[in-house]
Amino acid sequence: MGCMTTVDYEFDVLVVGAGHAGTEAALAAARLGAHTALLTTNLDTVGQMSCNPAIGGVGKGQIVREIDALGGAMGRAIDATGLQFRLLNRRKGPAMHSPRAQADKRAYQVEIKRLVESQENLQLRQEVVEDLITEQEGERERIRGLRVRGDAVYRAPAIILTTGTFLQALMHTGEARTPGGRAGEGTTAGISGALRRMGFRLERFKTGTPPRLSGRTIDFERTERQPGDDQPSPFSFLTDQISVEQLPCWITHTTPQVHELIRQNLARAPMYSGQIQTRGPRYCPSIEDKVVRFAEKEQHQVFLEPEGWKTHEVYVNGISTSLPRDVQDAMFRLMPGLEQAQIMRYGYAVEYDYCPPEQLQPSLETKSVGGLYFAGQINGTTGYEEAGAQGLIAGTNAVLRLRQESPLILRRDQAYIGVLIDDLVTRGVDEPYRMFTSRAEFRLLLRQDNADRRLTPLASKLGLVDAQRNARLVTKEAEVDRVGAILATQRFQGVTLAKYLRRPAIEWPDIVEIRSDLADVPREIVQQVVYDVKYSGYIFRQQQQVSRQQRLADKRIPGDLQYQEIPHLRGEARQKLHQIRPVTLDQASRISGITPADVALLLAHLEGRRRSRDRG
Repeated sequence: MGCMTTVDYEFDVLVVGAGHAGTEAALAAARLGAHTALLTTNLDTVGQMSCNPAIGGVGKGQIVREIDALGGAMGRAIDATGLQFRLLNRRKGPAMHSPRAQADKRAYQVEIKRLVESQENLQLRQEVVEDLITEQEGERERIRGLRVRGDAVYRAPAIILTTGTFLQALMHTGEARTPGGRAGEGTTAGISGALRRMGFRLERFKTGTPPRLSGRTIDFERTERQPGDDQPSPFSFLTDQISVEQLPCWITHTTPQVHELIRQNLARAPMYSGQIQTRGPRYCPSIEDKVVRFAEKEQHQVFLEPEGWKTHEVYVNGISTSLPRDVQDAMFRLMPGLEQAQIMRYGYAVEYDYCPPEQLQPSLETKSVGGLYFAGQINGTTGYEEAGAQGLIAGTNAVLRLRQESPLILRRDQAYIGVLIDDLVTRGVDEPYRMFTSRAEFRLLLRQDNADRRLTPLASKLGLVDAQRNARLVTKEAEVDRVGAILATQRFQGVTLAKYLRRPAIEWPDIVEIRSDLADVPREIVQQVVYDVKYSGYIFRQQQQVSRQQRLADKRIPGDLQYQEIPHLRGEARQKLHQIRPVTLDQASRISGITPADVALLLAHLEGRRRSRDRG
């Protein structure tokens, strides 16, 4: 009998997990020319929307536009498969405008898989990863590869883990518990063990998902219709227009009777019975949480969202729950329009391992193991958009590291993606992290409409976007400049048209009345010109703040700095700075618990070091 031989495969970059983070990571690495493999336990769930069938939303829509501006797939996929498009917060200023779209869930997943399969330099493989392989190199470990079920080894100098909610995952519906990271799927145990062995700190979070109802059993007459926009805004800067006929969503609400039923059954809810003791996302609370935390409210809105063109399945947004099945059945009978509704899938909660993200550098490479990157829910985030953004950055930085080039680290004034990653690695998380516009201090600069102008030139330099996308941006910028120059030079009523447009009551049609040749300027160009003019004062002020912050960001902190040697620095500050190891003074100033006085002492110490070095 012949002995078993181990099969070896060689790649530049390996990505583990093919959800929203993994697909963007693998696509980015492959676009940059790296020989890349994307490994997933099930090829039929690549890019799956395991929770809500939607992309975008407040803060998240901005991230999708940024992913697109950097050449990612999410925006193109939702434009191709969306069933309803809405721009949220239209009544507020442009910094708050956030695109959101309902997806045909299956079509979205098929489109992502198609983009992955047709990408040069990328191989998609169904494998179960059982262990990670490292070797000692000087002071730190380095990743060398991984072992999969069936006695095969994949070797690569860079590995990105995007394992979602699958690490040691446990699903709860009432008292019932089953291992798995998503209904109908298993869990991944080997990776958690490997990470612990390598010295990573793992903690647990929980997330929940609502029930799905059969649309044929809903009385939509008794609910409120919510249509899409008449002129839908695309997500991708490559999409000229969305021409699909849109499906409506519907709104109903809970009732005092529903709240009473939930209160009577709290002892059977895993979150309240002590069966689950981990933190869930505060901004996406379960219905149990809402009833307890907002006891004075008589009703909560419930959004009924279709899951696709060719299915009757309806997602019940607003009723995330892990209550037992009999309570879920009874709950819907008490809601307007849902009295006869049949549940197709019951809601449940998932508990899973994540790695607290202060164990990462701003490049998303782990501090303790060279060449190993984490992206997505493994970093304690929630949401497809946050995951996709981290995947894109990790995939890009894995390749830049192999080329021995400096990593792509977006600043807080450059992108919501910069805010997201800086928040994670500098402040850590105590609940699943979700993006909001309020987290970005420079949100007027980070609008959804200008993501291409902010990020595509950068992506073009790195090779993340193709010539076609770059040419589109060059044409757009030239047209914005041409129209801007007309406004800056032509006068009306004794002032320039630009100054005239700055008046609150004046809008673009007023300008067209004066200059009829501007009537056929495309809508997206008009938008850029109007925002550039109307908000120029605010934008100028934000840019001054950015310059001030940039001075701190330019002050680098040596990686080997011994914080215990800095005189008068508080014990807590020493401990926090040692743990996070900030790269710049600016990052140090944002660590929770670090005071302006601590930053001043740190600055003085760095200046002293520099002077003695100059003298020496």
